[in-house]
Amino acid sequence: MLTYILVVIMLFLIPGPAVLLTVSQTIKGGKKNGIYTGIGIAVGDLVHTIAAVLGLSAILMTSALAFEIVKYLGAAYLLYLGVTAIVTKSKNIRMSDISDNKGKNSNLSFRQALFVELLNPKTALFFLAFLPQFVRNDGSSVTLQLLMLGLIFVLMSIAYTTLLVFLTSIIGDKLLVDNKPNSAWSGKLVGLVYIGLAFKLVLQTQK
Repeated sequence: MLTYILVVIMLFLIPGPAVLLTVSQTIKGGKKNGIYTGIGIAVGDLVHTIAAVLGLSAILMTSALAFEIVKYLGAAYLLYLGVTAIVTKSKNIRMSDISDNKGKNSNLSFRQALFVELLNPKTALFFLAFLPQFVRNDGSSVTLQLLMLGLIFVLMSIAYTTLLVFLTSIIGDKLLVDNKPNSAWSGKLVGLVYIGLAFKLVLQTQK
């Protein structure tokens, strides 16, 4: 278990789509949006864990058509989010001001992050290949072990993205305070991140 936790921490230290989404949403909408984005990603990972346990992820590994369908659906959704973020007018306000309000867009951030994670076939294949490596052959239920490993990954993911949110908020507030031009471009930055992830997803292959 200790080895598993250390490996997961090392994986988190490698910047990936989850980090980009969490940081960009925090810059755009404040701490609450960033935290909800992290939770959405984690819930998506939990769904992938359950799918791996049930064997559904194996379909993506063996069926080229299924993999391509999920991949292009995910890319199309990311592209839509990116274009929407770019064309939407941004408000020139401080991150601390955004963080202090109730964050009416937090639920939207959660749903977007959840769908982005669910529509990434590589994530499904990752859990299918990664989790079984840490299953102990001691007679205990393999299903329960996989679920436990997945749950630990999800909880660690939430803790990590929450830490990222607070660090981004602190650093971002110092950079954006009284700097309206940079603040106005925060939404455009999020859009570019989504579009970049869309093209990256299109280039993914099963192997």
